[in-house]
Amino acid sequence: MNGAKRGRAAHQGVDDIPVAHRSTPKSSSRASGFSPLANAVAAMVVVLTALALIFPQPLRRLLGPPPIQGLNARPGIDGRLLGHFPYGEIRSRELTPIAPGIELQRDAAESFAAMGAAAAAEGVDLVVLSGYRSISLQKHLFFDVKAERNQTARERALVSAPPGYSEHATGFALDIGDGNAAGTNLSQSFDQSAAFAWLQANAARYQFALSFPRSNAQGVNYEPWHWRYEGSTDALKVFEPAQRLAK
Repeated sequence: MNGAKRGRAAHQGVDDIPVAHRSTPKSSSRASGFSPLANAVAAMVVVLTALALIFPQPLRRLLGPPPIQGLNARPGIDGRLLGHFPYGEIRSRELTPIAPGIELQRDAAESFAAMGAAAAAEGVDLVVLSGYRSISLQKHLFFDVKAERNQTARERALVSAPPGYSEHATGFALDIGDGNAAGTNLSQSFDQSAAFAWLQANAARYQFALSFPRSNAQGVNYEPWHWRYEGSTDALKVFEPAQRLAK
């Protein structure tokens, strides 16, 4: 066979092989039976699992809990829903009575008792209006009162946390009133009472802080009556996201 014929034969041999059979596989994933998409998904699962183990809190805030039934809103990246951070419910064995029908976490209750005694010695009557509230009770306070007052979810969230997002569920938060000025209780006018003035001057000594001051970073309405205990490691862990946002 002369050179021209050999060239034509060689050329013809290549062209006779279908393109599909001449193509080199792009990756070994075909041989293993997995597509590139499947490999990518598997890699993502591994990464997310590792992040969940190393940084559980940030990842949980990023993904966020599922939306609450009956509430057309989802948590933001930092976990907040309509301004409120998520809070779990304290175990019942960690609660202790502080007034008829009112309970607080044990450390918070002990500290408030000391604070109340100190205030009373100066003629100020600190009254506990509300302490621990279960998530089921918070559900009633949010949705039922919202309906009664014809409020939107956002309007209601300005004055009451959605269920699962109330500081009261932790057992560390309480609403305080003035026994000598009951008309100011649960009202912004409470900041004109002797009880509020005393709290501003002394509450930090007993590890209590105002949760929602004026123009707070969470965007919740000013609540001069709502205070939380920050005097234990557990309490600091619970309220750390809120404290960080306030800085």
